[in-house]
Amino acid sequence: MTPDGNRRWSRREGVSTNVGHYRGYEVVKKILIACFNAGIKYLSLYALSLENARKRSPEELKYIYKIIKLAVDTVKNEPIVTNEKVKFNVIGRLELLPQDVRDKIDELLDYTKDFDGAFVNVLIMYDGQAEIVDAMKKIINDKVDPDKIDRKLIKKYLYTKDFPELDFLIRTGMSDGARISGFLLWDASYAEFKFRNEFWPEYSEDLLIEDIHDFINRNRRKGK
Repeated sequence: MTPDGNRRWSRREGVSTNVGHYRGYEVVKKILIACFNAGIKYLSLYALSLENARKRSPEELKYIYKIIKLAVDTVKNEPIVTNEKVKFNVIGRLELLPQDVRDKIDELLDYTKDFDGAFVNVLIMYDGQAEIVDAMKKIINDKVDPDKIDRKLIKKYLYTKDFPELDFLIRTGMSDGARISGFLLWDASYAEFKFRNEFWPEYSEDLLIEDIHDFINRNRRKGK
């Protein structure tokens, strides 16, 4: 899932960008719970791309980092996370984050490390091409025999090595086109896509259920 449009929603509503980001965070909380209630076992959430991090001002990034830390505390205090045994994983070039944010993420990973009821993959400082580049570097460093390199081996070197391939991608804020912007490029090879005009702060549980029904009714040939 790619929640897009916080900034554009803010401009349209005449409020600060920070208000848009916080509204987006509140929607994330509702949608996560709705996904758990719908029985979704694996969910990947594009929280902050490398490209966006490069383009955002230091002040805006500081607020985004504040929300990330707030989100960790929210997860740790959310009963459904413990009751449903939801394990969180965070992937991307996390070494680019400030140390206090990395420490907070480590709290999240440690808190949910033994859970196995559902799985949430949070992408921070992430880019799909960077993920593949990093995987290739690891393969080279491990001196893997070229004849042994195949799709299964490459998957083992990706950030998402513990996650299945992507089934369905929902992206909001796509009134000006249809792009995935580097979201799980390897794992999205045979995914179904759903692009919505609504900005992320406008997304709702009802729209999620509508999108899930859309996916269920599709004929997934997966190249066959």
